[in-house]
Amino acid sequence: MTTTESPRWFKSTYSSNGGACVEVAANLAVSRGVVPVRDSKDPRGPVLTIAPAAWSEFVGSVKAGELSA
Repeated sequence: MTTTESPRWFKSTYSSNGGACVEVAANLAVSRGVVPVRDSKDPRGPVLTIAPAAWSEFVGSVKAGELSA
């Protein structure tokens, strides 16, 4: 991988087509040290960049049911 690698955006397979989704470009975690996240309804809008460790912790908490709505 190179540092000029483009984000490869994806949505969770659990997402429905309701439009209230986020997209993640996890492919940049190793090459750039960030996990970009954006609103799927606004792909040209702002992007949050999250540290890979923080993203992993968040995903683990979601999977464990530790977060409530």
